[in-house]
Amino acid sequence: MESPASIEIAKSVLYTFGVILAAGSFSGLLAQKLKIPDIVVFLLVGMLLGPELTGIVTITQESTLNQLILIFGSCYILFDGGASLRFNVLKEVWITITIIATIGVVIMTFITGIAAYYIIGVPFIIALLLGATIASTDPATLVPIFKQVKIKDRVSQTVMSESAFNDAMGAIVTFAVLAVAMGSGEFSVSESLIKLLKESFIGIIVGAVAGYLAALLIAHEKYDFLAEYAPVVTLMAVMGAYLGADNLHASGFMAVFVFGIMLGNKESFGFKAEHGENEKLEEYVLTTAFIMRMFIFILLGAQVNFGLMNKYLFGGVAVVTIFMLIGRPLTVFLCAMPDRRAKWSMNELLFMCWTRETGVIPAALAGLLVGMNAPGAQMISSVTFIAILMTIIIQATTTKWLAGKLGLLVE
Repeated sequence: MESPASIEIAKSVLYTFGVILAAGSFSGLLAQKLKIPDIVVFLLVGMLLGPELTGIVTITQESTLNQLILIFGSCYILFDGGASLRFNVLKEVWITITIIATIGVVIMTFITGIAAYYIIGVPFIIALLLGATIASTDPATLVPIFKQVKIKDRVSQTVMSESAFNDAMGAIVTFAVLAVAMGSGEFSVSESLIKLLKESFIGIIVGAVAGYLAALLIAHEKYDFLAEYAPVVTLMAVMGAYLGADNLHASGFMAVFVFGIMLGNKESFGFKAEHGENEKLEEYVLTTAFIMRMFIFILLGAQVNFGLMNKYLFGGVAVVTIFMLIGRPLTVFLCAMPDRRAKWSMNELLFMCWTRETGVIPAALAGLLVGMNAPGAQMISSVTFIAILMTIIIQATTTKWLAGKLGLLVE
């Protein structure tokens, strides 16, 4: 008797998940031996398993399953990153984070856009659309790097916070430029600023409420009746924070990140988990975040379109090189150097200039543009994947080496 189509699909998905888990486990071990961030190996293994080479992993970019993995995985990694931040450090560097996550995105958009206009030869508005798509850094990439490479707190927490807070700005700038490119609107600085403030404020409020409620249920002296189920509470809260903010047309990723900050700093609000509960939760989060990284970056690698990349290879590499070596350093120095409160050293600024990997968020924006048949979408998708490959393979692998040279590594 033939199996129903739904059962065959379920078997196929189960097989793919098994392959990803097996390949990811060996990849993580290999990354440990090579002493490089595991996301680099995951990405390369994903390219090997994808339809362009072996065809073992065939989950498409536009599929519901892929979107589910990317959204939940990114949310969980963001929560993990937020939970590792500390209020006393953020108080020192909040000015830099605010400026670089907003004005910094605009600076990167224009520098990349100008480079694409002259090198690739596309209309300036399309070049700007490319710049906006890849302008934001990626928390799903950066959080795992700083979990594995121990960098001076204020530097790592600034870069992680920037990556969490600039996704809203990146999306706003992208769709503002898209409206002009498609002739359906004009860019308005005031409207975009109001939208950014609204999305940010609502996202922060939703995340703060979710974090406080979660801390109340797992670490309050009287009301911690769900203390034994802390991992389940965090899962519910991650989903609730993202969907709550998203339904209110705010940044779900920002909400999840703030939720992580609140839960990670619960002692500041008078909450304290019972002995052993924190360790149990941390171990659970560590394992779950590793699995999420595994799925996200193996799938991301499997979806690289080599044919499309080859079409814009030389121009894309040139644009991304300018993006990495000129755009990012200018952005860091213009946004961080004036912050007298943080008192950044030259070595700290140089490290931040080099650390700005591109990953899931820009890939998602590029995918949306392709789905909308936006002008220049194929070129933008191609250069976005070139940026992902170059920044992750080149920058992520050299993070520890550079931090050591600059004296920023900690035990």
